[in-house]
Amino acid sequence: MKTKALSVAAMTMAAFVAGEAAAVEWNASVWGKRRAFTEHVEKVAEIVAEKSGGEFTINVSYGGLSKPKENLDNISIGAFEMAQFCAGYHRDKNRLITVLELPFLGVENLQQEVAVSRAVYAHPAVAKEMAQWNARLLMTSPMPQYNLAGTGEPRDTLDKYNGMRVRATGGLGEAFKAVGGVPTSVPSSEAYQAMESGVVDTVAFAQHAHLSFGTINQATWWTENLNPGTVNCPVVVNTDAYDALSDEHRKILDEAIPAALDHYLENYGKLLKRWDDVLAEKGVQKVTISEDEIEKFRKIAAGPISDAWVKDMEAQGLPGAELLELVKTTLAAEKAK
Repeated sequence: MKTKALSVAAMTMAAFVAGEAAAVEWNASVWGKRRAFTEHVEKVAEIVAEKSGGEFTINVSYGGLSKPKENLDNISIGAFEMAQFCAGYHRDKNRLITVLELPFLGVENLQQEVAVSRAVYAHPAVAKEMAQWNARLLMTSPMPQYNLAGTGEPRDTLDKYNGMRVRATGGLGEAFKAVGGVPTSVPSSEAYQAMESGVVDTVAFAQHAHLSFGTINQATWWTENLNPGTVNCPVVVNTDAYDALSDEHRKILDEAIPAALDHYLENYGKLLKRWDDVLAEKGVQKVTISEDEIEKFRKIAAGPISDAWVKDMEAQGLPGAELLELVKTTLAAEKAK
């Protein structure tokens, strides 16, 4: 902590040399390998380097700086300046943003996911909670609705979810638990091994993760329309490092976010367009869940889990009801566009 404090102080003192911003080098901690999920981080690094003339650079590290579940802790102590994490990895540390992981919220596409995430991230109570970890929310990592990849007999009814061992975190884990599933929250990078060894029967992921982490190579079937929800994975920056930036570099970073998210959405869209070809190449059967079964799942999981989440937040003095309503109104406005 002392060493980091000195380095931040030194960065601040040297912020201007002859009226120009001093060179700044940041490290960003992500995991796995470069994929659709990390393209916005890569794009931010590209933009800030270009716009600053190489005076502000961000080195993106895939697992070399921290384990995924420790990224927020390491941001808090200033071990690095930027990181990506998923709310479901440590729900007690980022309680309020888990509203975005509640099942069956009704989000239909990535643009809507960006809109509701932005609204929640901008709420003062959310910013205050992140400040406890010396973290500032920078942008979301929007993902489509999750679906199951599994082996053996396709699980196309709720009855078949009873006893199903599923890799699912956050609200999705709670949803599967409500219909008899047994969720586990192993990191995404360990999902393939969990599936291969039989620790789990199924894995709930977005398309890019099934591809990147190889679970689709283990699978014999994939649910194309279950769509119970998704996870929320913010990109954050260390507050001290952000505040120590020169006005010029801070402006470059802030203005890079919209372009980075546009790039992310465009890139992810290409993956979604070729997903059917991926399944065909790998011999994976598409399983369609009936609307009756999905409605049964929604009735069992959506209302009760959301109500329990609100009650839990309010009991801790947090604005749970207000945030859930914010998600609903933001989503309604986005759909009306």
